[in-house]
Amino acid sequence: MKEIRWHGRGGQGGFTASRLLGIAAGMFGGKHALAFPSFGPERRGAPVLAFTKIDDTKIHDRSEVQESDYVVIMDETLINPGIVKGIREGATVLVNTSDVSRYKELEQFNTVQIDATSIALEVLGHPITNTAMYGALVAESGLVSKEAAIESIRYEMKPSLVDKNIEIINRAFEQIKGN
Repeated sequence: MKEIRWHGRGGQGGFTASRLLGIAAGMFGGKHALAFPSFGPERRGAPVLAFTKIDDTKIHDRSEVQESDYVVIMDETLINPGIVKGIREGATVLVNTSDVSRYKELEQFNTVQIDATSIALEVLGHPITNTAMYGALVAESGLVSKEAAIESIRYEMKPSLVDKNIEIINRAFEQIKGN
């Protein structure tokens, strides 16, 4: 089983990205998936966690992810020394940043940077980074195909948002694959 932890802030779409990955894996990737948030009475801007589990067989464990294979950090202000707790040795950490080298606490992992905020601002006009980080994760991990990710966007999002979010997926995918 592959376990993914998403760190974001309320309003950035972390749970939406987690759910999109689950849809891509479960509906369009021939796998089994669970996606769920972990938050209470948080408000816009407060730290939020979401999780995705993907496996070839039915997933019976519905507990919170304890040991992540992938960690997606949608807002670099959430990085602190405790963020590494629960990340497996050899895991990949994707960070929305223009300079990941300043985060010494992440050096022990395969750390990948992408400036998701710039992509979102260019395409959407708003710093909603979820689909850029989703595209980066798909490109880096191979958990699902880019085609499955795009199909999840078409399936889950309002028609008025589909084309722009597919463009974001493509840009993020190209940035990661081009690095």
